[in-house]
Amino acid sequence: MQGKIVVMSEELSNRIAAGEVIERPASIVKELVENSLDAGATDILVELEGGGKRSVKVVDNGRGIDRNDVALAFERHATSKIYTFEDIHEIESFGFRGEAIASIASISRIELLTRREDSLSGTRAMVRGGRIGEIIDAGCPVGTSVSVSDIFYSTPARMKFMKGDSTEQAHCIDAITRLALSNPKVKIRVVAKGKTILNVPKTKNLSDRIALVFGEDFGRHTLEVEGQRGDATIRGIISMPDRTRANTKGQFYFINNRFIRDRLLNHSVITSYRRLIEPRRFPYVVLFIDMPASDVDINVHPAKMEVRFRSSGDVYSLVTDTLSGALSGMSTAGTGLSGPSFGVSADAYRERVGDVLKKYTVLSGAEKKTFSMNVSEEGMRKTPDSFGWREGEEEPPNLFNERDVPEDTVTFSSHKYLGQIAGTYLAFSSDGAFILMDQHAAHERVLFEKLKASTKETTHIQGLLIPEVVSLQPGRFDLLMNNIDALRDAGLGVERYGENTILVKQVSAFLADCSLETLISDIIEEIEDTGKTENADEMKDKILTVMACKGAVKANHSLTDSEVAALCEDLDSIPFASTCPHGRPTYAVLGIRDLERMFKRR
Repeated sequence: MQGKIVVMSEELSNRIAAGEVIERPASIVKELVENSLDAGATDILVELEGGGKRSVKVVDNGRGIDRNDVALAFERHATSKIYTFEDIHEIESFGFRGEAIASIASISRIELLTRREDSLSGTRAMVRGGRIGEIIDAGCPVGTSVSVSDIFYSTPARMKFMKGDSTEQAHCIDAITRLALSNPKVKIRVVAKGKTILNVPKTKNLSDRIALVFGEDFGRHTLEVEGQRGDATIRGIISMPDRTRANTKGQFYFINNRFIRDRLLNHSVITSYRRLIEPRRFPYVVLFIDMPASDVDINVHPAKMEVRFRSSGDVYSLVTDTLSGALSGMSTAGTGLSGPSFGVSADAYRERVGDVLKKYTVLSGAEKKTFSMNVSEEGMRKTPDSFGWREGEEEPPNLFNERDVPEDTVTFSSHKYLGQIAGTYLAFSSDGAFILMDQHAAHERVLFEKLKASTKETTHIQGLLIPEVVSLQPGRFDLLMNNIDALRDAGLGVERYGENTILVKQVSAFLADCSLETLISDIIEEIEDTGKTENADEMKDKILTVMACKGAVKANHSLTDSEVAALCEDLDSIPFASTCPHGRPTYAVLGIRDLERMFKRR
């Protein structure tokens, strides 16, 4: 039976609205800094306590708020941007819906200090749970200071979803970074634990601002892009294919200087990089798209991070054409690439097709290799540069010693090796089954177990002759430093080396050919996704998982028979061999019945 229809109380409706706008402390930082920018501020200070969970303070030198308007600023849908319905179609400021301050006030305690340039004294207001306590005169400089504390005190369930201080602080830095990129003429400083963790001075152009935010070294791996289609223009920077990360957090899209998230733009960027980067890797991009305000709807969601384009096809084409053109004309020196895949000649295309077909050819007849049943009793055989027997030997040696194996366990050393498919999958046959192994997943599991064993003995840890210097973004730097002990336990010798810079001095021997910069970036992302954990072994395993993934043989990489033999030996000698550390299967078995069904024999 339905209950009686009632009108929600103002307090309840404010808390529900807060849930749409305020997800975590970073949301508070974003809304307050956007208000400062809308007020014309050129100098903004952000102070964080407990990663923003205990308190957030934003101080600016903007226009300030008139005393008569202070009380209205905390009312829902109070705005200085919209006076008629038609104004919605010409919005150029960040905030306009009048929900941010009211939403923040409903779930926290706020102290506001503000003064306009033409006022002799400032105004102080105290608000708790959306209710204004007092508004009095106070001395303060021109501008506005907003202190937010007791965050989520009225919604304790939301507090349970908060992660560790370092993770929440990293989210706050991400929000500030986005605003810093799009406002180069504004100085932004962030202080946490009494220490300045981000200090971005005013710059004249986008390139200088990007260098300050991402580090000077970042610019050497990027390309500038610029294009136009109709009334829409695009400008920004994109990374070369040798500089990628494991997720899309390095992609920044701005529509009329407003940061947004958009699947259309994500897809257009990936399309531009197709066949230039590895699967499940994502480039860095900072793109600014400018178009008439009437051609884009920014009023889709209260958080204003989603938009709707009037002509999405034109926007998609603008991005793909601009990025593809820049990538096709880039220099491949130092990138490790043979060249971009645009404008390939007919002869080169036929040669590539031939190479692909060769990879799909399964070895047959006299080339079949059979591995005898043998596994080393030592558990894990040390395999430095080679995976086993030398090329040119007529028969592979007996690499495996007998051991007790459950009947339902696949032991690759006892099966007949057929060959490699697509440079990625290893094919085996046995009595009554056809088996396919994912070489990357299998090698990833082997390396993970070896890394776990080697960190206890330190026998596979080697110092670097020339330590590598890695520059990081401020938030990512703090996140890494807060987990420095876990890195060392995992065998990575990392030290602080100046502001937002680390020095990698030692790594596992299994990672000798790995890009340390990419490895560190992926480890930071894994730490960020994991959040706070009291279990040191859990964090160590997360780091080892990333290390194993980076060190494992990749797809589309040809293996010699000796390398396959050694991989089989190692895989048969470790626990949990059926899956990689991420949980993906290392092999698939097709039984006789499966094959008969496929060929309609049953």
